[in-house]
Amino acid sequence: MSVKNDKRIRRHKKIRMVINGTKDRPRLLVFRSNQHIYAQLINDENAKVLMSASDKELKAKKGEKKGDIAKEVGKLIAKKAIEAKIESVVFDRGGFVYHGRIKLLAEGAREGGLKF
Repeated sequence: MSVKNDKRIRRHKKIRMVINGTKDRPRLLVFRSNQHIYAQLINDENAKVLMSASDKELKAKKGEKKGDIAKEVGKLIAKKAIEAKIESVVFDRGGFVYHGRIKLLAEGAREGGLKF
């Protein structure tokens, strides 16, 4: 593994010591790679993934920016959560810095109706 990824994992472990997801208020985990972005709602009490969304589910138009796609993924996970009667979540940025695509995904989830 690279040093950069090791540092991200270390930051994520520190974050995870503080936040936990429950059935009523699951953890919204975000992971981004160079090409894709993923979001999951996780119940840490049972260690279960309740639902997930990624840019692979969307039909991205050619030439669409990664930031716009991330915002759409946020709206998609919010839509799935609202259908499952989940309105409030705990945001877990996964050790990534809160800017760029991570921030846009969070804004999209807020626009979709999630509270965190």
